[in-house]
Amino acid sequence: METATLVAISISAPNIPILGLILFLGSLGFLLVGISSYLGRNLLSLFPSQQILFFPQGIVMSFYGIAGLFISSYLWCTIWWNVGSGYDRFDKKAGIVCIFRWGFPGKNRRIFIRFLMKDIQSIRIEVKEGISTRRILYMEIIGQGAIPLTRIDENLTSREIEQKAAELAYFLRVPIELL
Repeated sequence: METATLVAISISAPNIPILGLILFLGSLGFLLVGISSYLGRNLLSLFPSQQILFFPQGIVMSFYGIAGLFISSYLWCTIWWNVGSGYDRFDKKAGIVCIFRWGFPGKNRRIFIRFLMKDIQSIRIEVKEGISTRRILYMEIIGQGAIPLTRIDENLTSREIEQKAAELAYFLRVPIELL
């Protein structure tokens, strides 16, 4: 059986538009209720503004609305700029590994890491059990530490993460560590 000499793994950005939309609409509602309590008129027909005093409830609602709009705009920017997406390229012939990710706009928008395959120490699986279980695949590099290969929010089953780790470790001829 002949093994591949080049493996490329595509990493997509987190899929969070629904969360961004919910956060935007909720924070807009908070802000409108705060403004309604200040003006003394109903801008939203669902909540009568006479029941909400501007001090302290209206101020707090306005603050939460503005904060939510900032967080929502941050989420929409990460979606628009495709932050976190990229690829992992393993070239066995050349003995080189290239990891590319898109970052936030600016000087370091393109994150490109290149190192030799012989510097790969192991493939590591990190499992954190609890309310929100996390399973993350890392590549341990001599002198550079651990580089994540899967997204933190990627909900992989134990079987899927073990399969990915086994295939990659077999291709790279390195051991698998479990934390």
